[in-house]
Amino acid sequence: MTNNDIIRSIRYTFDFSDSTMIEIFGLAEFPVTRAQVSDWLKSDEDPEHQSLHDKQLSLFLNGLINYKRGKKEGEQPVAEKNLNNNIIFRKLKIALNLKDDEVLDILDSVDMRISKHELSAFFRKPEQSQYRQCKDQILRNFLHGMKLKYRENQD
Repeated sequence: MTNNDIIRSIRYTFDFSDSTMIEIFGLAEFPVTRAQVSDWLKSDEDPEHQSLHDKQLSLFLNGLINYKRGKKEGEQPVAEKNLNNNIIFRKLKIALNLKDDEVLDILDSVDMRISKHELSAFFRKPEQSQYRQCKDQILRNFLHGMKLKYRENQD
């Protein structure tokens, strides 16, 4: 999955307007323009499409946490320069304030069944022996499950 696919999926799931997208980036203290947001959301085939870099997606996800849970006082988290699926998954879990059982229910809703132990392995530090890399299939299914859970409540 590309960073652009992820941000498009999140935007669709929560029906965010361009203004809301700009606000979310702003909550991570990263001002963006409507044109930038528009170019990131365009299809990959569009000549005006711009790739969303890891740091930009990390800033968006930090802003999403602030948007959904409220901005904490003090210094904001530093945006990662290099993202992987584990970090993206963790940030989405935090932003949506999900417990492990709720994450498993979302995955179960799209016929993706993993154990609680498998799930916790995704959120461990890479140095730990139980750490497991989150594959695209897991993240893709989680994003799809998010659409089913959060999009149906909006229609």
